[in-house]
Amino acid sequence: MPDRTDQPSITVRLATIDEAPAIANVLHQTFAEFEPLYTPGGFTATSLDTEHVLTRWNDGPVWVAVLDSAIVGTVAAMPREGGLYVRSMAVLPSARGLGVGKLLMEELERYAITGRYPRMFLNTTHFFLAAIHLYENCGFERTGDSNDLHGTPLLVMEKRLAVQG
Repeated sequence: MPDRTDQPSITVRLATIDEAPAIANVLHQTFAEFEPLYTPGGFTATSLDTEHVLTRWNDGPVWVAVLDSAIVGTVAAMPREGGLYVRSMAVLPSARGLGVGKLLMEELERYAITGRYPRMFLNTTHFFLAAIHLYENCGFERTGDSNDLHGTPLLVMEKRLAVQG
């Protein structure tokens, strides 16, 4: 059995508005390596600056993952008709492989079930294979639909939730 004493302690909590610059930094660092695969508009819409993070604040909750007092991941949600839209999921490259994404998705699912959303859905790029793998491991399925983000093709995924009516 592996020794768990060396596992980092990651906390997932609701973000505060003063953390918007740190969230923008996580988004930029997460997607920077993929910038050549995006259209310019698609990259700008994905890698939000602080001002754009702040404009989304009233759309729904934003969570952060914290490791050693530093924000290493984030995810946001926006209620939409028929479910909860997942957006701005990002984990710093230096924190990948630590389970940050899984913890963020688990917190988001708890929120969705508590809020009685029948499904969660999201868009991701076809080239962000690690994200697709994470989403599939969390129970998301490809819907076969395709969207476009300023010319960057997107894959639509969803997870049906067992909510009590």
